[in-house]
Amino acid sequence: MAFSHFAGAWTQRNFAIYMSGAGISLVGMWAQRTAVGWMAWEFTHSATWVGLIAFADLIPTVLLTPIAGVIADRMDRRKLSLYSQTVAFLQAVVLTVLVFTDWIDIYSLLFLTLLLGTAMAFATAARLSMVPNLLEAQFVPSAVASDAAIYNTARVVGPLIAAGLIAVTGNVGPFLFNSVMYFIFLVCLMNIRLVRHESSGRERSMFSQTIEGIRYAAKHPGIGPMLVVLTVLAVSVKSILDLLPGLADDVFNSGVNGFAQLAAAGGGGAVVSAVWLGMRGRIEGLTNITLSALLVGPLGVIVMCATEHLWLGLIGSFIAGSSIILTGTGVQTLMQHAVEGAMRGRVLSLYGMLHRGAPAFGALLLGYSGDQFGLQLAFISGAVILCIPVLVWIVPRWRSMRSALE
Repeated sequence: MAFSHFAGAWTQRNFAIYMSGAGISLVGMWAQRTAVGWMAWEFTHSATWVGLIAFADLIPTVLLTPIAGVIADRMDRRKLSLYSQTVAFLQAVVLTVLVFTDWIDIYSLLFLTLLLGTAMAFATAARLSMVPNLLEAQFVPSAVASDAAIYNTARVVGPLIAAGLIAVTGNVGPFLFNSVMYFIFLVCLMNIRLVRHESSGRERSMFSQTIEGIRYAAKHPGIGPMLVVLTVLAVSVKSILDLLPGLADDVFNSGVNGFAQLAAAGGGGAVVSAVWLGMRGRIEGLTNITLSALLVGPLGVIVMCATEHLWLGLIGSFIAGSSIILTGTGVQTLMQHAVEGAMRGRVLSLYGMLHRGAPAFGALLLGYSGDQFGLQLAFISGAVILCIPVLVWIVPRWRSMRSALE
């Protein structure tokens, strides 16, 4: 029975085609992200620079996703996804050529990462609002959990593939691999159709619709506080995954293989949590599960950073990865359940902005702090100082949030 809850979304043709292509492209994306992070570390041996590259990847989400959410509510979401993913494919091709010809340096890497981040701001708004349009409403919880499980499976597989390709082909391998994976995804996008449309029309300005979406989310008794929880975990825990090259090399002395293992362990924890959430197949109780990440996340960071033993770092990364998916999947599922259809693109774009954009600030802050005070102290302090006060703030709102969201 539990498996049928998880598998239900895959009986829907359009969702199955889309998610198969998305899963393939996500493996390529994580392979590329691993290679980009490692190249940034190789070029500079600076956690600040690694954080700056992560910032360039993620900051466009903060700036552009609210606008992208309005666009996703006004136009065909499949076409928006197709256009943005095409830009991401071209970026991967250019990066492959530059690395192969040895014309790449830290500045061109920074620029191309910023370009990809811009494309992904629109891709994120399209994806989050489009997935429920690919299947019948009763399959949405299964679809969101499947999306999270595949995304985080890619977080396990992608870094391991990247490490293997770097060992055999040098840095060019992961970028070429990602280009091919993106091409397959584009073919899948061309072969799906939306089951239903939720366009809100164009009778008002984009600015007024953007403000309307922000007000709707802020005033909602469940969505607003959940976005605060999402932001805190994204800054204090999720951002650490973008700084793992420094932790692997400086603290654990394990090089690119240790980096890949840490990234894969975090993805493994996320996969286990995502599959478990998918097999639950119900909304009831999900608020409590989601908020538990405020304790699980700091625990994982403490275990990961407390010693210089890689095996403990892997366990801590696994726990931290679990907390990220408890928050990310839980918040998205609850928001998909509670939000009005015509507001879905704008409100879910706020989720995408914070889930993907907040780690940009965390990576920059923690990267700089790590260079000044040591990575272990910076990571542990950030997780504890940010998560515990928010947990205290959430406690009196717990019951009203659960009622509004479930």
